[in-house]
Amino acid sequence: MTDIMILPGDGIGKEVMEEARRLLETLDREMKLGLHFSYGLVGGCSYEAHGTPLTSEVLDQAQKADAILLGAVGGPKWENLPHHLKPEKALLALRKGNGFFANLRPAKVYGPLVRASSLKEDVITGIDLMVVRELTGGIYFGDPRGIETHKGEKRGYNTLVYSEHEVERIARTAFDLARSRQKKVTSVDKANVLESSVLWREVVNRVAGAYPDVQCQHMYVDNCAMQLIRYPKQFDVVVTGNLFGDILSDAAAMLTGSIGMLPSASVGEAKNSLGRSRGMYEPVHGSAPDIAGQGVANPLATLLSCGMMLKYSLGQDRAASLIEQAIVTVLNEGYRTADIMEEGMKKVGTQKMGQLVEREILELL
Repeated sequence: MTDIMILPGDGIGKEVMEEARRLLETLDREMKLGLHFSYGLVGGCSYEAHGTPLTSEVLDQAQKADAILLGAVGGPKWENLPHHLKPEKALLALRKGNGFFANLRPAKVYGPLVRASSLKEDVITGIDLMVVRELTGGIYFGDPRGIETHKGEKRGYNTLVYSEHEVERIARTAFDLARSRQKKVTSVDKANVLESSVLWREVVNRVAGAYPDVQCQHMYVDNCAMQLIRYPKQFDVVVTGNLFGDILSDAAAMLTGSIGMLPSASVGEAKNSLGRSRGMYEPVHGSAPDIAGQGVANPLATLLSCGMMLKYSLGQDRAASLIEQAIVTVLNEGYRTADIMEEGMKKVGTQKMGQLVEREILELL
C-alpha cells in the first residue's frame, strides 16, 4: 500500500481537500493504485487542539508517508500569537523536517481561462513555466537574526546565507526538470549587489557544465519580475533562492488569472517506498478564511496538486494526465468557480466542481 498523509489545515483547506480525497479514492478504485490515507492536524487547528501548530506525532507520521497532501494554514484568528506558535511555522517545520528543499510551482495558462488574466491574451497564451524555489536556506533560516536596540532605537536584522551544497542541489533539480521540458533554465539572483548571489551564480554555472543539452542564462531578480509581466513565454524553468522565489512564484501565479488554479510540490532527496521522490503537495492559495465554510472555493489547484503527487511521487503518469484532461474539459464546458467566473459561464461551487472533474475522469476511463 502507498501511504498518503492528508493534512487539510485551516479555512478552505478542509473543503478543497475533501474534493481531493474523493477524487483520489475514485482513481484508486478504478485504476487499482493501492492508496492508503492517513490524517493529521496542522496549522491553526492543531494549535487549538494541542497548543502547537505541528505536533511531533504528526511530523513523525508525515516523515513516514510516501507523500503528503496539504490544504492551507493560517488566518486572522492566530495572527497575534507568538512567532513560534503561528500556523505558518508548521509549514517551515514540515519542509525542514522532511528535507524538502525544492518547491516546484508551475504556472500554466489553460486555453479556456486565457481571458481570466489581467494581461493581454497574446502575452499569456501558451504560458507553461516552472518556478523552482529553494526552500530550506536563505534569509528565512539564516542566523544571526533578531530585533535589538542599537544607538537608542530598535533595529531588526536577518542573515542571507547559502552554502555550495544548497545551491548545487537546487540547481540540479532545476536542470533535471528542464531536461523533461524545453531544456532552458533561468537562474535568478542579485549578483550585482549580494555576495551570496555571487556564490549562487558560480555554483549554478558549475552545475550547468554537466548539462550541455540545457541552455542556462542568468537574470537579476528585478529584471526577472519585469520580464514575467512583459514576456513570460521566454521562460521554461526559473530557479532561485528562498526569498526571491517566494515573491516571483506568486507573480507567476497571477499570470494565469487566479491563484486558485495553481498547484505546487515540495520535494527533497529522500525516496519513498516506491523508490520515487517523497514530496508534499499543496495548492498555492492560502486558507481564505473570508470564504471558508461557504462552499465557493476553487478546488482545482488542489486537484492539480494531486496530479503532481501522482506523477512525481507515485509514478502514475496516466492518472496525473487524466486529472489535467478532465479539468480542461470541464472548463471548456463553461463551468467556473467564483474566482475565475466570466460572463456567460456557469457558476458552480467547490463540491460541484469536484464532482464534474470526477465525472469526466470516469468517462475518460
